[in-house]
Amino acid sequence: MTAAIRPVSRALLATHLADRVERKYEERPGRIRLAIDGPPPAAPDELAAAVVEELRLRGRTALAVRAADFLRPASVRLEYGHHDEEMFLDGWLDEGALRREVLEPAGTRVLPRLWDAERDRAYREEYVDLGDSGVVVLSGALLLGRGLPFEVVAHLHMGRAALGRRTREDERWTLPVFERYARERNPEGEADVLVMADHPERPAMRG
Repeated sequence: MTAAIRPVSRALLATHLADRVERKYEERPGRIRLAIDGPPPAAPDELAAAVVEELRLRGRTALAVRAADFLRPASVRLEYGHHDEEMFLDGWLDEGALRREVLEPAGTRVLPRLWDAERDRAYREEYVDLGDSGVVVLSGALLLGRGLPFEVVAHLHMGRAALGRRTREDERWTLPVFERYARERNPEGEADVLVMADHPERPAMRG
C-alpha cells in the first residue's frame, strides 16, 4: 500500500529527517550521508541547514554541504555555453570531488566547500572532522540518478506549473532540464522521503 501524503511544517519536516538519520544510525552505526534533492525554488539548502541544526541539538556532529559549492570551473562547466541543457544536467556538478572530499573520504575529515562558482576560484576552506558517527547533509538540485552514496534520500518535488511560477527569469532555461530529470532519473522513486513542495512554506510529506 502506498504511504499517504500528509501536510507538515518546515520545522516538523526537519525533525522527521533528523529522526530518519538517527534510525539509520541505529541500523548501521557509522557516518550517515543524507541527500536533500530539489530545485532551487524548493529551498533544499535551507532545509539542510534546519536538519543540521536539529541534529546538533541532539548532540550529533553534522555538516551541511551545498552541491553548488562543488561545481566544475567555468571553463569546463560552460564549455558549450551558459545555457547548455545537457551540461547542466550532467556536466556542472563535480561528482569526483564530491565523492573524494565529502561522501567517500579516506578518513573522517570532509571539505565543506571546494569551488566558488561566482568568482570562479577555489575556496580556502579548512577540513572538518566529523568523526566516525557524524552526518553529512548534501543539498542541491539534480543529485539523484548518479550513483552517489547516501543512506537517506529526501526529494523535494515541485510540479511543472509551480516550478515555472517560482523559477527566476534568468534561470527559466533550466525548466526543460528539470522535466527531463523527473522523467529519466526517477527521483521520486529513489527518495526515502518525498516532499511535495509546490508551496515550500507549506510542504506535504510521504515517507
